[in-house]
Amino acid sequence: MTSAPPPPSPPPSPASPPGWENPAVRADRRLVELLQELRVLQTGVQIVFAFLLGVAFTPRFSGLTDAQQDIYVATLLLTVIAAAVLATPVALHRGLYRHPGKERIVTVSARIAQAGLLLLATALTGAVLLVLDVVLGAAVAVAITCVVALVFTALWFVLPWAVRRATTGDRS
Repeated sequence: MTSAPPPPSPPPSPASPPGWENPAVRADRRLVELLQELRVLQTGVQIVFAFLLGVAFTPRFSGLTDAQQDIYVATLLLTVIAAAVLATPVALHRGLYRHPGKERIVTVSARIAQAGLLLLATALTGAVLLVLDVVLGAAVAVAITCVVALVFTALWFVLPWAVRRATTGDRS
């Protein structure tokens, strides 16, 4: 009489300790997570870009001051560059598909994503400055835009740094 083979062990639960992953599995997971996050960000970039493109074709655009038009151009270009930078990890993943150095690809892609976040925050701040300058005037626009820039800095850069620092040793 032969005994049935034991059932396969279940995959680790989400609560499993991070030590169950080997480096290749960890790199795959991190890359998938990063690409998903970038997918969400790209939608936001596309919305801002579409808004900015539409602004140039409105009747009020010709009434903008030279300074407002400069803010517009700078914001439009920052948005385009943010889109390019945030799409770079996807292009890197495609270009290096099945490349053995996936951990390095993840590290480089994460740094590129950070740069993209900085560009996106700057572009969004520029869009706020432009709209508020037209609606409320320069003085109020600059004050409110400074607050917006501080919120981006606190939420997108300082908070992650503080959490990472508080949980030293947690690099997942």
